[in-house]
Amino acid sequence: MFDVDAYLRCIGHEGEAKTDLDTLRALHKKHLMAIAYNSVSSLTRPPSRRGTGVDLVDIDEDATFDAVIAEGHGGGCIQLSRLFLRLLRELGFDVALLGGSTVEGAQLFGTEVEHMLLLVTLDDERWLVDVGYAGPSFLEPLRVGEEIQVQYGVQYRLVEDAGSLVLRRCARGGRWHVVYRFTLTVREPAAWSEFEAKVNANLAAAEPGAGGGLMLCSRALEDGQAILKGRRYLTVRDGREQVRTLVDTTEYEHLAAGILTGPVG
Repeated sequence: MFDVDAYLRCIGHEGEAKTDLDTLRALHKKHLMAIAYNSVSSLTRPPSRRGTGVDLVDIDEDATFDAVIAEGHGGGCIQLSRLFLRLLRELGFDVALLGGSTVEGAQLFGTEVEHMLLLVTLDDERWLVDVGYAGPSFLEPLRVGEEIQVQYGVQYRLVEDAGSLVLRRCARGGRWHVVYRFTLTVREPAAWSEFEAKVNANLAAAEPGAGGGLMLCSRALEDGQAILKGRRYLTVRDGREQVRTLVDTTEYEHLAAGILTGPVG
């Protein structure tokens, strides 16, 4: 059952939750550190009430809260973003749903509304909020503006392109690359119906036991992130990225467990 106080305890937020930028920053980062992105959980918790596949649009928020937050299983962008949206609204923030697409998602699903993120308005300034992207990406809200913004050694900027905003990222010593594109059009959950149908079609066509593809999981660290995609393990610490392929099964299982259950070393 969705419970604001229990939610705040789960992500480690203490004291009064004010509707200001400091609180928004704290909630955003604490959420990313406490609740893992978990692609496996996103495809299994909770099951579709229609019995036809994964339910990504008409989710039962109480059941999703129990599985993703209270039980600590984590989830995908839609589960995490929908729950954080409700939390922020319950706390009194002016927040709306936005839709976008990652580079990989656009290739897999061919729809412009794939990724779910949030827009919070505070004192006439707009802030991009996203607790549902596996990463690497920003750990605290980004102001919607043209300037370069730096978080934990990583640079971010929003660039206008053909009616969309493109989020670009540059790690320390690296090059700029695209994280995802989105628009500032306010959406309702039904906008993800096409994406849900394509996810279920892909799952239905997958080989038995394939589980919908490689595991993708991530968790924020105090100064960065740890991301596991299949056997590829990426860490970002103080803006510096390190990536390696995990060959040893024991090490793989240890690192996966660390991301999913925390904390990550």
